[in-house]
Amino acid sequence: MFYKKAFIMKKIVFFFLTVSLFINCDKKAEIVSTVTIKNNLSIDREFETVELDISSVSLEETFGLVVLDAENKVVTSQIVDTDLDGKNDVILFQPYIKANDTKTYTLSISDEKKDSITDYCYSRFVPERTDDYTWENNRVAFRTFGPVAQKMVEDGIKGGTLSSGIDAWLKRVEYPIINTWYKRNDVKKGAYHKDYGEGLDNFHVGVSRGIGGTAVKVDTSYYFSKNYTSYKTITTGPIRTSFILTYTTWDANGKQIDETKHVSLDYGQNLTRFEIDINGTETISSGITLHKKKGVTNEDDANFWVSHWETLDDSEVGTGIVTTKPYFSGSEKYVTSRKDESNHFLHLNILDHKVVFYSGFGWVKSKQFNNQQEWENYLTDFSKKINSPLIVTKNQINL
Repeated sequence: MFYKKAFIMKKIVFFFLTVSLFINCDKKAEIVSTVTIKNNLSIDREFETVELDISSVSLEETFGLVVLDAENKVVTSQIVDTDLDGKNDVILFQPYIKANDTKTYTLSISDEKKDSITDYCYSRFVPERTDDYTWENNRVAFRTFGPVAQKMVEDGIKGGTLSSGIDAWLKRVEYPIINTWYKRNDVKKGAYHKDYGEGLDNFHVGVSRGIGGTAVKVDTSYYFSKNYTSYKTITTGPIRTSFILTYTTWDANGKQIDETKHVSLDYGQNLTRFEIDINGTETISSGITLHKKKGVTNEDDANFWVSHWETLDDSEVGTGIVTTKPYFSGSEKYVTSRKDESNHFLHLNILDHKVVFYSGFGWVKSKQFNNQQEWENYLTDFSKKINSPLIVTKNQINL
């Protein structure tokens, strides 16, 4: 498949990110644990993030924490304080495991100097452009809109945006572009709507769900929140960026909905993960905009995804939403004459006040996908992986 071939270049990037360090025999390395990772699928697995609990490791020792493969080679990793309490909680890394194979990795504390690594997975609040929150990795970029942008619309001030939809920034380079595009936009307003060789924002959202915005269906109508009201950045780095968006309580035809989104995007993935804490409803829907309703929609109930493929200016783009079996509750292509309100929805069960899904896109001009079939193959493979996650077993702990 084309997207698998495209990932060869990503392997090369990761090669240079990960192979430069070995644990020197003269350096003392304390083994914290060994970890066995098993792939139960008949497809190779890469760019899937493994999380290891390091809460028992002291703060000082986590600065020297490394993940080693079977050849004693340092694997790119990222340490995260998930609750921002000042103590590191997990270490992240991405193993490559062939079909039906098992690999063992070692978690060690070493005084070996670590190379600097690019934060390909990056996000931030953007006060210079009203109050966007924007995130990216080496393949895709997204943004959504905050309370200042909402108030501008409500007060009749030009330049605001009233939407909880998710915008797509169609990037076609691996390196980070968020700061460059906003800086360029500061010099010339609207500059990120033009492609200077890195991609552009030509994906209209409006009040649509964009790519993964949520809604609650009551009878035959869909209701959704306004802009996010606050944010909290958790981490950026070579493996993952994550953050939290909160929304004021909103009304869905008499239902009072409370919604907090835990959002993350990992290296090598085209889909953002949304884990949403929600109260006030038993089901929720995530949608992808149909724009001018000239694209092709599809759904795969067996693999729990919906997709949309359309021509966008001089190229094509595929969008999609995927979930796991427990959350899946069907889909609907919702078409209306109201501007920007036609969306293809994935319906989701809420379990213990929580729902998890993934949404994103693939742009032909990025050379990641050639056509609709390749995009939908990616969604199917992605679904298989999240529905049969890698099996991670910690084998020993010496602390």
